[in-house]
Amino acid sequence: MPLYHNDDQQMLADAAQQFIADKGSVAHLREFRDKNCKDGFGHDLWREFGEMGFNGILVSEEEGGLGLGHQEAGIILKEIGRNLTPSPFLTTAIAGIEALNAGSKNLREKYVPGILAGETVLSLAIEEHSKHRPDHIAMSAARSGNGFKLNGAKKFVIHGGSSDMVIVAARTAGGVNDREGITLFAVDKDVAGMEINAVRLVDSAVAAHINFNDVEITADAVIGEVDQGADVLDRLLRAGRVGAAAEMVGVGQGAMDITVNYIKERKQFGRVIGEFQGLQHRMSHLYSEMQIADAAVLKAQQLLDEGSEKAELMISVAKAKVGKATNLSVREGVQMHGGVGMTDEYDIGLYMKRDRALSEFFGDASYHVQRVAQIYGY
Repeated sequence: MPLYHNDDQQMLADAAQQFIADKGSVAHLREFRDKNCKDGFGHDLWREFGEMGFNGILVSEEEGGLGLGHQEAGIILKEIGRNLTPSPFLTTAIAGIEALNAGSKNLREKYVPGILAGETVLSLAIEEHSKHRPDHIAMSAARSGNGFKLNGAKKFVIHGGSSDMVIVAARTAGGVNDREGITLFAVDKDVAGMEINAVRLVDSAVAAHINFNDVEITADAVIGEVDQGADVLDRLLRAGRVGAAAEMVGVGQGAMDITVNYIKERKQFGRVIGEFQGLQHRMSHLYSEMQIADAAVLKAQQLLDEGSEKAELMISVAKAKVGKATNLSVREGVQMHGGVGMTDEYDIGLYMKRDRALSEFFGDASYHVQRVAQIYGY
């Protein structure tokens, strides 16, 4: 399959580029950051995402969605990254929907319509450590009556304080590192026993550390099968990882674009600094790295949409590659801006902060390099 968009995908890209640049620019991020918004994103823009149909990309046409795939979802995420748009799109419409697509009809009927309309927000309570370790789940879900009782703690739950439902990975059997015995639950925000402590991240997004103290939920909250949630969790993680990689491509390309524009205008020694060959070589190298990263992400999306067994490997290749390329882009950007690149007046520093947060989300480059080695049997 060629590594470029077909005509329909290009039409979606054109529409998303214009819409997100108009509605979700860096100025939009600054607005919500400066007023210290408790949610960290705009609900009005989230509803407009719904009106545009973006939230239904991974939802079947029978359920009111577009029935498309991860290539199309990546188109939206790349523009979100390019504009630093604060949005629950990745956690809700991508990773959250992918989990719900493996859930019961009742669960989908309860949450999917609200997501399509931009009224419902989901968050993902997976991590129990400061680094990405989804294979290490200690939180317990003990049987209680006709349901379960949750006890434990989750860290860095993006939008955890403002979501309508939290997807929780807990252990119904087995030991901490066992694959068997994991179960996923859909926990409503207003259930008793959830202690939510909001934290603002380096990129101004809002996450939460959540303590679960004897949280009672019914058996209807189970996503998939009891004790067999590892497969659903894998599905969620694959969607989240390739989605985060696509958003990082946008962050890297956005940082590269504003740096190119800056060195075309900034004058030193009577010449625009972009005329100096040293900077041209560095920008050429950066452009090549971003192109390779973009191609790796698109290949991973294609394999995931095809249901290929190679998707798992390529997703980790893509997340690792784009992690290094985007980090290069934001560092080169700040370097070429000089001292002003460290000031809040210039946007390049905001791209550096977003890269730092996104690189950790669903695993950083080191995590995925190790994962590639493990898949190859090292």
